[in-house]
Amino acid sequence: FNLLHQSFVLTEQWWAAATHGVWGVDKHHEDMVAFAARQFLDIFSPGNQVATNPVVLNRTLQQGGANLMRGALHLLEDARRRAAGAPPAGVEDFVVGRDVGITPGKVVLKNRVMELIQYTPTTKTVHPEPILIVPAWIMKYYILDLSPHNSLIKYLVDQGHTVFCISWINPGAEDRDLGMDDYLDQGFHAALNAINTIVPQAKVHAAGYCLGGTLLAIAAAAMARDGDERLASMTMFAAQTDFTEPGELALFIDNRQLRLLEAQMAQTGYLSGAQMAGAFQMLRSYDLLWSRLVNEYLLGERAPMNDLMAWNADTTRMPAKMHSQYLRRLFLDDDLSEGRYPVGGKPVTLGDITLPTFMVGTVTDHVAPWRSVFKLQQLSPAENTFVLTSGGHNAGIVSPPGNPRRHFQMLTRPAGGNYLPPDAWLAAAPDTPDSWWPAWLAWLKARSGTPVKPPRAGAAAYPPVGDAPGSYVLEK
Repeated sequence: FNLLHQSFVLTEQWWAAATHGVWGVDKHHEDMVAFAARQFLDIFSPGNQVATNPVVLNRTLQQGGANLMRGALHLLEDARRRAAGAPPAGVEDFVVGRDVGITPGKVVLKNRVMELIQYTPTTKTVHPEPILIVPAWIMKYYILDLSPHNSLIKYLVDQGHTVFCISWINPGAEDRDLGMDDYLDQGFHAALNAINTIVPQAKVHAAGYCLGGTLLAIAAAAMARDGDERLASMTMFAAQTDFTEPGELALFIDNRQLRLLEAQMAQTGYLSGAQMAGAFQMLRSYDLLWSRLVNEYLLGERAPMNDLMAWNADTTRMPAKMHSQYLRRLFLDDDLSEGRYPVGGKPVTLGDITLPTFMVGTVTDHVAPWRSVFKLQQLSPAENTFVLTSGGHNAGIVSPPGNPRRHFQMLTRPAGGNYLPPDAWLAAAPDTPDSWWPAWLAWLKARSGTPVKPPRAGAAAYPPVGDAPGSYVLEK
């Protein structure tokens, strides 16, 4: 088996060398060929076959083939669920509003693009500056409000913060013409206007996750350009603003692939959640595909469903117009970091942002690599606290205190301070065990006022229209 293993490793190395440094081939297409070769080779990995995986063979001998029988039953169940359009086994144990996304609150605004949730206070006093969370519409918001023990929203509420969160619509064919401007105007700005009415005369701490963080940076740059000072600070969770080095996700994005994608979306009106999930699965094929197939179908072991896995299976769609604009303007043309992205008919520049900024990157992020997230330090002169935490794009953010396997590095650059390159930052930033959540909480507290009586839910102009989690998050 060791001979098989070493032979496969050498084959991988040979193909890696054969697909790089080819004369006349640009780096993008070179990387695409190398990626495709690696995906193809994984099919023939000795670890993925019954006859060449010693663990599978040993288990089969010990159990008289019962593991393969269980694996066949798992395969049949998965095929049946896929054919019926049903979610993976165990997802039904995590119902939104019953098991996950259960932090109490009220929907205080509902429009075509989003619902705004105001969470019920649990402390006698709260910091006067509310927090607005802008999640990505590539995911459902309750990634930040999973179970009570790992809900970032509940954690903030229990620590004396007034929290608002956007819950985006899961668009259908009728929403094909929703664009980036709609998400900015009817999403972020509509939410901010509502919060200013519900909590008057208070600046807002705004936090954006992934694509929601990119939208927040666009909004903050436009507000700075226009002299709008309603934000107290900006927090970015695994969010990119410079897309020159977006990682392996760039393999799926060039003019030809975008034209194909746009032709598909012209027929459906949206990009399906399955297409997005498939792309991310390929980026981490060993963790998200092959190891699962071996465990479930060859070893006969199906891992129990948990809240994060159930959330991951609850996919969303992307409206055709918005997704095309996002991929072309940001990923392909990098308009935002280069000062060409238009808001209100005029370009914005990230160099105008002077808000105190807190940024979180994750070590094993394949969606928003931390060095790409870090690039905002080059683009904005604002005071910038950067955190690099263990974990990936999701598990690194959903990181409640008390996990002995978690740790993070953190370093603050003062406003107007000298830029520190990523590798130098990595060497200089001290390492701290446990979760980064308390560090963010302390950062927010240092930039917040003396606690006051909690505001009421909604206002005359924004009466509550229902209980959290609302209705948009339930759309399939």
